[in-house]
Amino acid sequence: MSAAVRDFFDGLASGGGRMLRQVSGTVRFDLRYPERVDHWLVRIDRGRIAVSQSGADDADTVIHTDEALFLRMAHGEVKPLPAWLRNDFTADGEFRFVVMLERLFAPPPAARHPRDMARRPSPAADRESR
Repeated sequence: MSAAVRDFFDGLASGGGRMLRQVSGTVRFDLRYPERVDHWLVRIDRGRIAVSQSGADDADTVIHTDEALFLRMAHGEVKPLPAWLRNDFTADGEFRFVVMLERLFAPPPAARHPRDMARRPSPAADRESR
């Protein structure tokens, strides 16, 4: 397993899930490598997140992907729901956890929160104030 994968899951467990306050359940990530599959179990209990590297424990949803795609999603380079729709990865179980992946992974690199954008003065307003 790569250090980047471990860092992602360590960060999930320590960072909590502010965006997941109304979510409870389990998601298992089966990360394929050429010679093996690593299993990571993420337990979410109303925003509290616990992560373990486990065997093939039961989960509400199981995500099957390779390490490269997983890391691209973790870094915000690929959005999970469109990737699933393109069949880049597969999921077994409850669909709501596929949608929830958007909250687990980082936003795209150049993303801005809509409220931050709304607070910025428009270029026209900036010219009028001069």
